[in-house]
Amino acid sequence: MDNPATEGKSFDKQDLAILRLLLADSRASLQEIGKAVGLSTTSCWNRIKRMTDSGAIDGYTIKVDLPKIGYHDTVIVQVTLESHSEETLDEFGRALKSIPEVLEASLISGDYDYFIKIAVKDTRDYERLLREKLYKIPGIRHSKSSFVLRTLKKEDTPLTS
Repeated sequence: MDNPATEGKSFDKQDLAILRLLLADSRASLQEIGKAVGLSTTSCWNRIKRMTDSGAIDGYTIKVDLPKIGYHDTVIVQVTLESHSEETLDEFGRALKSIPEVLEASLISGDYDYFIKIAVKDTRDYERLLREKLYKIPGIRHSKSSFVLRTLKKEDTPLTS
């Protein structure tokens, strides 16, 4: 079993530099990465393979500009459930996974149980989503919604520079 106290300690400056480059452009060639970090392509490939095998690199993807595909608004929803039983939490989590507009959902501490980030086309679309999807999930006691007015910073990892 992994020990959280030792996670990340096997990554040196060059590993982190490789990760930064891949975060900026996951299609960068081994030659481009090697040149940027001062390593051979074979050394880069070995490091990337090791980080992939260890799970530090979880996959490769693209970034989508949501407004350009019609999702102009982001809503932060905080939800409190009636019950905190394992069954209720699991059922709520499964229901959230089935809603494509849910971008992120986290079980949190504090006054609310869940922090949910949702992409919608506009306020009418959000109202539809509430009525047709979110409020049909059993066990919601209370929710609070806030529309994001402007995103000041958005990163997936603290390594991005």
